[in-house]
Amino acid sequence: MKEFMMIFIGADYADLGLSPEELQNRMGKWFAWGEKMEKSGVLRGGNALTPDIRRVVGENRTVTDLTSAEVKEIVGGYYLVEAKDFDAVQGIAQDFPDYDLGGTVEIREVMVFDR
Repeated sequence: MKEFMMIFIGADYADLGLSPEELQNRMGKWFAWGEKMEKSGVLRGGNALTPDIRRVVGENRTVTDLTSAEVKEIVGGYYLVEAKDFDAVQGIAQDFPDYDLGGTVEIREVMVFDR
């Protein structure tokens, strides 16, 4: 088995103007998806990320502070899962709660280095 990161990209919920009820319903879908992965034994970890962004770029280490309002899409969080291959992770990602909001799941295999 290999480890993969599912990276969640989309708009910040605050920028979408979701009502408290819509937000609560959406979070319920996230919790249910996480519990489903835990029960199946594939979930290895993950977290949501705040919308605040600090970028440090180039040789001069130019620093830019951004918020979700300043970028079209943000990385909102990630899950680390264990699976056979990309196709298996794509299957896991079918339950991603934010497809209906135009959200994206980027799947990346975790690189393992021999020591």
